[in-house]
Amino acid sequence: MADYDLAIIGGGLNGVSLARDAAGRGLRVILVEQGDLGGAASSATPRLIHGDLSVLERRGFWRVRRALSERRTWLRIAPHLVRPMRFVIPAHSDERPPWLLRAGLFVYDSLASRSGLPGSATLDITHHPVGNALKRPFGIAFEYADCVVDDSRLVVLTALDATEHGAEIRTGARCVRADRADIWRLAVIDRGHRRVITTRALANATGGWTSMVADTVLRQPQPAMAAMQMSQIIVPRLFESDNVYVFQNNDGRLIFASPFERDFTLIGTITRAFTGDPAIVAIPGADVGYLCEAASRYFRERVAPTDVVRTVSGVNLTPASARRDGTTLFHARRRKAPLLTMFGGDVTTSRLRAEWAVTKLTPFYPMSPRWTAGAALPGGDFAWDRFETEVDLARDRWRFLAETQAQRLVAAYGSRLSAVLGEAKTRDELGPAFGPELTGAEVRYLMSHEWARFPDDILWRRSKLGLTMPAADRDALAAFMANVM
Repeated sequence: MADYDLAIIGGGLNGVSLARDAAGRGLRVILVEQGDLGGAASSATPRLIHGDLSVLERRGFWRVRRALSERRTWLRIAPHLVRPMRFVIPAHSDERPPWLLRAGLFVYDSLASRSGLPGSATLDITHHPVGNALKRPFGIAFEYADCVVDDSRLVVLTALDATEHGAEIRTGARCVRADRADIWRLAVIDRGHRRVITTRALANATGGWTSMVADTVLRQPQPAMAAMQMSQIIVPRLFESDNVYVFQNNDGRLIFASPFERDFTLIGTITRAFTGDPAIVAIPGADVGYLCEAASRYFRERVAPTDVVRTVSGVNLTPASARRDGTTLFHARRRKAPLLTMFGGDVTTSRLRAEWAVTKLTPFYPMSPRWTAGAALPGGDFAWDRFETEVDLARDRWRFLAETQAQRLVAAYGSRLSAVLGEAKTRDELGPAFGPELTGAEVRYLMSHEWARFPDDILWRRSKLGLTMPAADRDALAAFMANVM
């Protein structure tokens, strides 16, 4: 008898979504990840939960409707991570004419019916706050509703929910060989120790490493795939309004500029073909210049490459018949254990993608019905329009929290914030401080409950506090974590 029903290689969003879905249906699940959860492309997304207006231009009505339905699901099950925002498209005749944008948004609103979010509107931005940061030639803009998400925390909380449904998550564990018979036999180097795992089915969800793992570890043929790099830049905040700007660039691309961690702006996304090791990916200087020029075309304040405080890049794979909502390949032969290969796709449809994939295993296992659309992620058991109420409740209970601190903590932990702060009455009771916001209590929680092992796991994935933390505090954090371990 095999140790597990399903083993998953890869701890990005696809992998942890598979683990959550399968564990909740009663399967014995193990996931192995050679680095940190969400350590690659899953932490380099545009951070959007949306239907994607550009798909409407290609008449992908069904895909947009499905994505907008998933947007509604995410608001219901992860209201701390997924936040509704107003997206603003300045209109000008050089690109898509205003009548076309207006018609597209009418269709978008129709496909998003019953979402609970307000419909689109036309703004005179010469007399509206959203126009304050823009150059004057843009007289009108179109506004519509969509959502932003903390992508890396979505990965971690999905993994946490998987463990609470019985899955085993192993980070720092690399699968080096997989032998296929009536069951799979995996050789795993788990933090320096060799371990053998047997499983009835295997999923390859290794993102940019999918082809390499298929060739060298699984030794299974795969269709031709192309590696694609997606990149964004982070600059000091360019506007005060709490909106996401959508800019039409002169090559037809749509570029987003969104508020990022209070004091910054995230600009992206640009994609290009990639060759090389996905672990060593950096945005080319030409792409930095492209995004700066695209933003400078609209913002009054010119954006220069010297303004960039951090770049974000990741690599994923697409087949020749690329699908925006990802690809799942299923391979099963007589007397051979099943193999799932899952790659690509965006954040919005990740839950649905995993649901489809696990359903492919139903002929092999008895399992419970689909369930993830109705179950909140850890900390997400409140209505999406009660986020500010949750912040007020947190400040009432922990009176030493400033409003911005409470907002960050509720956005990260939701209704489970008490697991981090406990019964503390003062900030000093939370242990040493690392920068203005991170405390020893939070670090201990992230290490004991959310698989954080190194400072970067906390500073760039469980949070984005690395953007503002002084070097001395980073060194102190590293020493503290080493002592805890």
